[in-house]
Amino acid sequence: MTTSPDGQQTVALPLVVGVSTRAMFDLTEEHDVFTQRGVEAYAQLQRERERVPLKPGAAFEVTRRLLALNGQQPTPMVKVILLSRNSPDLSLRAFNSFEHYGLSVQHGSFTSGRPVAPFVPAWGVDLFLSNADDDVQVAITAGTAAARLGSAPQGSNREVDDCVPADEVRIALDGDAVLFSEASDRIFREHGLEQFLAHERTNAQVPMDRGPFGRTFFPKLALIRQAFMRDDGTSRVRLSIVTARNAPAHERVVHTLRAWGTPADEVHFVGRHPKGPFLRACRAHIFFDDQETHVVGASDYVPSGLVPGPHSPDDPIIPAE
Repeated sequence: MTTSPDGQQTVALPLVVGVSTRAMFDLTEEHDVFTQRGVEAYAQLQRERERVPLKPGAAFEVTRRLLALNGQQPTPMVKVILLSRNSPDLSLRAFNSFEHYGLSVQHGSFTSGRPVAPFVPAWGVDLFLSNADDDVQVAITAGTAAARLGSAPQGSNREVDDCVPADEVRIALDGDAVLFSEASDRIFREHGLEQFLAHERTNAQVPMDRGPFGRTFFPKLALIRQAFMRDDGTSRVRLSIVTARNAPAHERVVHTLRAWGTPADEVHFVGRHPKGPFLRACRAHIFFDDQETHVVGASDYVPSGLVPGPHSPDDPIIPAE
């Protein structure tokens, strides 16, 4: 990653996504066996089902669609790395499942119960998706875009797939403390709405610093988006920002994206409105936010990930009128 003479950050493909087994696949039954009957019963079950494909989990659809962008190109634009706390002995079921679904996933780390976060930078991961809070926290503290995923909404993949072209991938994310830095969030939290709005008016044309998802993940997505631009001005990669900002705090978002050279296809300045219905309308395949309230509300509609932020996830930070 370098900075060009005009101050814009430059990155190089591929986009590397690290995903845990439980984020990629639905392991509800297997995890229940693990917690209720122990590791030996869990291992026996996994071996017995070694040739039985795992069911898709919360990260499955967005990962599948990202990998589909590679097509038959000799140099992939997207790589997926499996980062699993399973033992190497149990790795076969995961790779057999990838083969069953036609997903080209060839690399992974299996740690036999140990944290996988130390291997996130080793693989050069740009986005890490997991169900383990500690791994996600370590990854994001180290500067990698990371989120804790819950379960996929019931029927969400079918509903989205019915409305979104088969070759598209749609990704939505929050602004402050996710795509952008938490600096403005901190002003709102410490000094209140009036000073926050005054600060944003004064700095409307001053680009915000990059948050965890703005460092390499979003710039690389923007490169891929441009590579798949159609003649009508739309792309196979659709990027949406759904933020609690509204006017007059909206202007700084637009100027920041201009300065970064990374346009979004949609920006929704929703203020105090719930984000879930907007994400449903976007038909996003995944959504990232740093507030538990927004993630819980959105997860009824789309797979959603909680990004560890600078404040309690239960504390509503809504910098809007």
